[in-house]
Amino acid sequence: MVRACIALGSNLDNPVLQITQALEALSKLPYSNLVKASSLYTSAPQGPQDQGRFINAVALIETRLQPEDLLKNLQAIEKAMGRIKTRHWGERCIDLDIIFYGQLQIAMDDPDLKIPHPLALSRDFVMIPLLEIVPDWTLPNGDAAAERCQDCLQHDLTKLP
Repeated sequence: MVRACIALGSNLDNPVLQITQALEALSKLPYSNLVKASSLYTSAPQGPQDQGRFINAVALIETRLQPEDLLKNLQAIEKAMGRIKTRHWGERCIDLDIIFYGQLQIAMDDPDLKIPHPLALSRDFVMIPLLEIVPDWTLPNGDAAAERCQDCLQHDLTKLP
């Protein structure tokens, strides 16, 4: 089994419920176990500012799925939950991204499958929830994620009660 970190985000259609339902779907992934999920956080959108705030979380799973199959399963969850891509970094009912897949590094031509996620280390809404549930996470280059989190300044992130 490989430990993988999945980022979750939503800013449409009752985002807290969307994240809760996505976590339930992650718990049912084939050949996988949902180990832990972070608290929920609210953050400002990274893209166009004419949209609502996001609710974010990170989940730690253990899986036997290969990265490509894990991605397909995450995309199937998004589709089943009604995700429609309207614009880059725009509003969405659910967004599921593979942030880390063990110590694997993948930089393929496929824009949907790059591991580690290329922007993870600079996103407080990813790294802070990640470090909440896996404070000792080590990056593929051997660095401690906590040390690199200094690169992701907390701009407008709030932990929900």
